[in-house]
Amino acid sequence: QVQLVESGGGWAQPGGSLTISCAASGDIFSISGMGWFRQISGKEREFVARFGWTSESTNYVDAVQGRFFVTKDNAKNTMYLRMHNLKPEDTAVYYCNAEIRSTTAPTATAYWGQGTQVTVSS
Repeated sequence: QVQLVESGGGWAQPGGSLTISCAASGDIFSISGMGWFRQISGKEREFVARFGWTSESTNYVDAVQGRFFVTKDNAKNTMYLRMHNLKPEDTAVYYCNAEIRSTTAPTATAYWGQGTQVTVSS
């Protein structure tokens, strides 16, 4: 079973920094991409950032451009989201999303983690 587990969420002051992580495990054949989405209370889930696992290309939503950065650790199948200059509007549940082909499937599919809460307030 392929699983994604987020960790590192918590509280930060406006202008502060926080890093969250997503670890993939299980029957993984290949990873083509991993990314972050977030859901602000009362709103729909939205795209935040993505890391092409093999291409190493990245892209970000305009709202976090220049403040958030995705990195990875291949040995640990882990992706990180480094968040800087946090704003109250960044408060949300952050979800890890990964495009993974399992050892029992012929094609890749999307997997989701359970989410980790990030709260930014003074």
